[in-house]
Amino acid sequence: MGRVVGPGVVTGSSDDDPSGIGTYSVAGASFGLRQLWLAPYQLPLMIALQEMCGRLGLVTGRGLAGNIKKFLPIHFLYIIVGLLVFANVLNIGADISVMAASLEMVTHINSLIWAPLLTIFIILLEVFVTYKKYAGILKWTTLSLFAYVITAFLVPQDWRHIIISSIKPTLVFDRTFILTVVGFLGTTISPYLFFWQTSEENEEEKDSGKLSDIGSARPYITRKDIKRMRLDTIIGMILSQVICFFIIVTCASTLNAHGVTDISSAQEAASALVPFAGNWAGLLFVLGIVGSGLLGVPVLAGAVAYALSETFGWKEGLSKKFKEAKAFYITIIVATFLGLLFHYLHINPIKALLYAAVVNGVVAVPVIALIISLTSNKKVMGKYTNTIWSNVFGWAAFIIMLGAVGILIFVN
Repeated sequence: MGRVVGPGVVTGSSDDDPSGIGTYSVAGASFGLRQLWLAPYQLPLMIALQEMCGRLGLVTGRGLAGNIKKFLPIHFLYIIVGLLVFANVLNIGADISVMAASLEMVTHINSLIWAPLLTIFIILLEVFVTYKKYAGILKWTTLSLFAYVITAFLVPQDWRHIIISSIKPTLVFDRTFILTVVGFLGTTISPYLFFWQTSEENEEEKDSGKLSDIGSARPYITRKDIKRMRLDTIIGMILSQVICFFIIVTCASTLNAHGVTDISSAQEAASALVPFAGNWAGLLFVLGIVGSGLLGVPVLAGAVAYALSETFGWKEGLSKKFKEAKAFYITIIVATFLGLLFHYLHINPIKALLYAAVVNGVVAVPVIALIISLTSNKKVMGKYTNTIWSNVFGWAAFIIMLGAVGILIFVN
């Protein structure tokens, strides 16, 4: 198994960042099981898109921005990278904000103190510790998210209703419902994950000796490499959606069932775990939020750094030391500190997570179209272009997300 666990699993773990946890919690608390069907339905869509990104990185030896720059008009690159930077900085800010609020809940030390401390800690780790080693440790902290799975089985459940809700789509033409749907899709099918996995496949190729540097040459790829990447991606996305599914079920059966339909604080979100953890619910919630944030924020900042580096031709890569890729690492530092400033706007941290997810949902629409265009092009992919099913699921994701954003604009 160790040989197949790579960028796909790390990407899947990063997908359940604080923004994801917050959005799924809001969905379960606000609407019960009415949005549960989104988890299984979006799984094949996210697998298809992340597989495209992984394959694009493997075959071309470039990240997503590098491929857009080489094969598509340059104005597409500037627009997409600009949207990515905005969405990621907003997401970083929301993640840091809820991490700080969660730590304040258990330590009673003001979140205004925790936020800069977390920011500095994350930056020091990402600059001075190899991300592969760092992620390998932090993936264990996110195991605390399985507390939602355990809680779901401890609370009395109508499993027949849960199964039906996970199969039968429910759509309510209410602005709050649609806003949450867009956020739900956006926190799962996120632009930063597209950029991240494409570039991380390049990092894997550098480690294995197939690539001397990102964008330096077209590596020699075999069917075995593609198969390894696909399995890795499938495992990562399934793990991500299992957590998503049970967060919704748990919050629906604990919070929504007891009239808590508007989560406004970390304490309220943490109370979903009380049936399992009792007085330790807050601490377990904090472990999940902080662990996933320490894993997710570097992915968000790293995606910005990869995109800008390929746009402007800077040396890039987390495998490089700071002095070898100064602009790359300075971008990570600046993006993280800009996110920190968001915390001082005093926006409700749980709501901020949802808003960040909604922005990701909007930005994802044009990025998906470009990914499908690149991975369907023989000039880009050679013999490794998309299968029919890849295109079917890829365009389905585009249409669904475009439709959700369109409905959000026009619904009252």
